[in-house]
Amino acid sequence: MCKFSTVLVAVGALVLGAVYALGPTPTVGPNSFMDHPKPNPTRGKALFSAAGCQGCHTDVKNKGALLAGGRAFKTPFGIYYSPNITPDKTHGIGAWSNRDLARALRDGLNPEGSHYFPVFPYPSYSGMSDDDIMDLKSYLFSLSPVAKANRDHNIKFPFGWRFSVYFWKMLFFQAGPFQADKSQSAVWNRGAYLVRHLTHCGECHSPRNALGGIDQSRELAGTADGPEGGIIPNISPHTETGIGKWSDDEIADLLTTGGLPDGDFVGDTMSEVVENSTEKLAPDDIVAIITYLKSLPPIFNNLSEEKKAP
Repeated sequence: MCKFSTVLVAVGALVLGAVYALGPTPTVGPNSFMDHPKPNPTRGKALFSAAGCQGCHTDVKNKGALLAGGRAFKTPFGIYYSPNITPDKTHGIGAWSNRDLARALRDGLNPEGSHYFPVFPYPSYSGMSDDDIMDLKSYLFSLSPVAKANRDHNIKFPFGWRFSVYFWKMLFFQAGPFQADKSQSAVWNRGAYLVRHLTHCGECHSPRNALGGIDQSRELAGTADGPEGGIIPNISPHTETGIGKWSDDEIADLLTTGGLPDGDFVGDTMSEVVENSTEKLAPDDIVAIITYLKSLPPIFNNLSEEKKAP
């Protein structure tokens, strides 16, 4: 029995070793970002807005301080609370090195090497360029520190085990900076970078599977189970259920003012995104986003009918 147990342990160790060897490899090495050129905090401010940092990391509902965390995110797996990302050295990210922030955004790892839960949209942020990561850090560190402790998540068993995120990453996470498609224009590539990574549109506008991974075959096709259980619209160019009939000006109007083609305005989470993020984008970036969205394959997804289904 003892020999059997020893063999079982040995086999288990080999299996785990193989799993880890085949699993996601961190893209940020020990010496990465050590000698990066002087960053630009002014540019970092624009990146901060585009990335939507303020909306997620500020508990507006409870009058929380800017970026001090504590905003609740209700998901099928439990309630997650955003962390403090002010430059406070105890409770925020003030003690983080360049590499620490790069690892968080690129690899979904905290400074100690533990996995972040993917409610933090690092699967999208992973595509950010080196310059964008460093410029964003320089702006974040120019803000006022707030000494507010982070709140523990309230996660259903067994989804609170951080080590399990490793296996989630094996299935649903592709780390590394954006690679331009040389067959496409510079405008298209800029739009792809913005939509897929910096503004992370797919994190909300795509349906997910039972494990919380994005259904890549229906990326940007909307979902009936978005943040807080709401319907998030289809933004693929489908003419019936998406934005295929929208003109460039109508899409631009939504991104800059929140206005809809029927004269109404976006509500709930999207109005917040417009106010904190998309209305601050440069005009050229708006054009790039429109160019990219209109180039995508149209996907039929009747969300109103999906919501009615039992």
